[in-house]
Amino acid sequence: MTTHLTPGTQNYRFTAPSSREALRLVREALGPDAIVLSNRVTADGVEVVATMDGLVARDAAPVAPLPVPLPPPALPLQAVAPLPLPALDDGNSLLREIHSMRGMIEEQLAGMAWNEHQRRDPVRGHLLRTLLGAGFSARLAKDILEDLPTGLSHACGMDHARAELARRLPVLEDENTLMDEGGVYALMGPTGVGKTTTTAKLAARCVLHFGADKLALVTTDSYRIGAYEQLRIYGQILGVSVHAVKDAADLAHVLAGLRDKHMVLIDTVGMSQRDRAVSDQIAMLGGASRPVKRLLLLNASSHGDTLNEVVEAYRHGGKSAKGSDLAGCIFTKVDEATHPGVLVDMAIRHQLPVHYISSGQKVPEHLMLVDRLALVDSVFHAKSRSALFVPGEADLDERPAPLSNEAEVAAAEAVNERLRTQCQQLIRALTHNAQELASNASALAHGQIGFEETRALWRKLGDAKLGEQAISQTLHSQALTDIYADCSDYVLAVTGDTSLAGEDDADPRVLTSTVLLSDRTGRPFAAPQQILAGPGQAGISLPGDWAQKSGKPLVHLLARLPGAALIEQWRSSGNQWAASATAALRILDTGNGTPGTLAKLAAGLTFSAPQATTYRRKPAWVSVAEAQVVVRPPVGDDAPGAQAVVSSLRCVVRRIVDVDSGKPLAHSYMLASNGIQATALQVAKWPGWRIAAEPYFKLLKQGIGQLASDVQPDDATMRKQWLIAGQVSTTVFRLQYVQDAWADAARKVLARLAGRSVRPGRPVPGPVLLEGLSKFFVLLDALESDGADLSPQPRRVTAQA
Repeated sequence: MTTHLTPGTQNYRFTAPSSREALRLVREALGPDAIVLSNRVTADGVEVVATMDGLVARDAAPVAPLPVPLPPPALPLQAVAPLPLPALDDGNSLLREIHSMRGMIEEQLAGMAWNEHQRRDPVRGHLLRTLLGAGFSARLAKDILEDLPTGLSHACGMDHARAELARRLPVLEDENTLMDEGGVYALMGPTGVGKTTTTAKLAARCVLHFGADKLALVTTDSYRIGAYEQLRIYGQILGVSVHAVKDAADLAHVLAGLRDKHMVLIDTVGMSQRDRAVSDQIAMLGGASRPVKRLLLLNASSHGDTLNEVVEAYRHGGKSAKGSDLAGCIFTKVDEATHPGVLVDMAIRHQLPVHYISSGQKVPEHLMLVDRLALVDSVFHAKSRSALFVPGEADLDERPAPLSNEAEVAAAEAVNERLRTQCQQLIRALTHNAQELASNASALAHGQIGFEETRALWRKLGDAKLGEQAISQTLHSQALTDIYADCSDYVLAVTGDTSLAGEDDADPRVLTSTVLLSDRTGRPFAAPQQILAGPGQAGISLPGDWAQKSGKPLVHLLARLPGAALIEQWRSSGNQWAASATAALRILDTGNGTPGTLAKLAAGLTFSAPQATTYRRKPAWVSVAEAQVVVRPPVGDDAPGAQAVVSSLRCVVRRIVDVDSGKPLAHSYMLASNGIQATALQVAKWPGWRIAAEPYFKLLKQGIGQLASDVQPDDATMRKQWLIAGQVSTTVFRLQYVQDAWADAARKVLARLAGRSVRPGRPVPGPVLLEGLSKFFVLLDALESDGADLSPQPRRVTAQA
């Protein structure tokens, strides 16, 4: 074991057989305040470079931070405009050094196990393996991560990957447009992919939209025994005519006779992608008397290379045919898939719009429209994680090397010690500019986003004397105060579930939370209600009696219609609610006693005068209509105990039409309890507000993760943390939507505290604000404990304000 002083510096080099021995030499020679500058493995053992506290600023080593330059004297505070934190833009500042600490820890630990590429960005390497494990090809995975910002955590990196995948995934944007256009559609694919069953499912959806008399089914499968009979049985059930064809001439004759049909679905014969007859089949469809749009069915349980061959064969097998390209694809047998990422990869790689997802044998229940984000999320929830179809493509020669736990622990201890020392230096530097920090705190405090209340609760995290009940009462009191300030006639409530399960949790629990919205703006302002449930027990959480103290009725906004028993139960107890509904919902118009669907009901309603709005970033007209309806049970619902909704409900229909052509662009339907007296135009806004509030529950999970401690889920301390995390997440969620100048400046400050750069014109993600806010609280407390005056200054308001 040796010790050397580096010439020209005050740095000492210690060499020992192990990291632990080297650190012991450092403590014996330089004392407990020594600072470790670097450590590496050499041929002689582990070499550690260290110096004594107080010498870092004079040392020429690149790791030594320079003193924080002080900004010029603060200008008078106009309105509530915050001043920036000192030295945020100085590349050598201590604050910037703290921002990079997490990345430095990851780099040092990763360097012991990974190659040079992963040592530069370990998070990117972990994300790449996650994408490959989900079934994505190496080519697409690397492309998705190409623009990944450096310095992200793994969770934020996954959010980036999910968002990028969803952005690139082409899907059927509007089923109503497809149904309105009609035409001839041929379902194609290899044998056994589920064409006949999917044809029946799609036919059932068509019947619900425009009736059985406007639809016809055609089959070209004369090879498989019973193929025609199977489709004929489906046709009899749906009341749709079924026709069999053998060749191109027969197909042209049948299609000519079906010109009066709004839509024709063709169930084609299954062929291997390597069968030369595929091109003949495509040519036959392309030469028909009516244009035929081809939908390719992709089997989710197939190998990635096989699916790639299928797409290539069915897309390019008929180059000579007119209009031979595929119109889109349908995913089948998704319930059997082990690597559903393969499907998303194929759709993105070949830019095939995904029309539907088939995940079972039931007709028509197991055919669903595509939700981009839900589909991408499901890819990463698959049970299997062995991506077998990728290794040939991947440039992944690097593999984890055996880790030395002793070296890993020693490196982490050294970096943590360095971080602790630099934090102390930062606090001393910021103390001289505490008023600038107070200006930012004052702006947030006066921004009406619950900043002061949130900080007060955050500071009570470590107070063992303050129990869950006391925090719950505090949240209820704050919620009542906010109700008087933010709500006019009603208090809107949205309930969502947050999974508390870890990666290896076999018995996950769900936290059901209720967030309150303003009936004027739809913005969330409080989340005072939480209920912990076990697996399969999550559900709607109605706030308790405290909500009645506000004097304003509470209306629960639901994503779907509740069951008949629950509706009757809420009617008896006086609970108010409103739920989104589909056009195919079976109802009875109580005005004239006519049975039908919501779509048919809307066709006979008188709508209000149109008002200007925007739809998909284009100008449009919106109008509303309403009626009283009774919900009828679904067709074939004869299960024991099945109930119909006895009481009538208020139905509000919103219609959006094109400004120029007057063509309807969209309809939405809302069913509500009759006790709600809000105008139809106001009720029509509620579904959009509910959707906008749903990201709160994802943000809540991030907040719980930041405040989590090593206690059991049923521990009172953990429950207290969940409540405080709910309040913190509400403040962040409100800050995201404030458009004032002070809020934009505050978001930039919090983003920089989280170590993130802010791109002009791009919103700051909620998780980034959440991380920055917790660090902002830490700095405020640190400066106050160091004696700095951080009391809020009087607000100076200009005459214009």
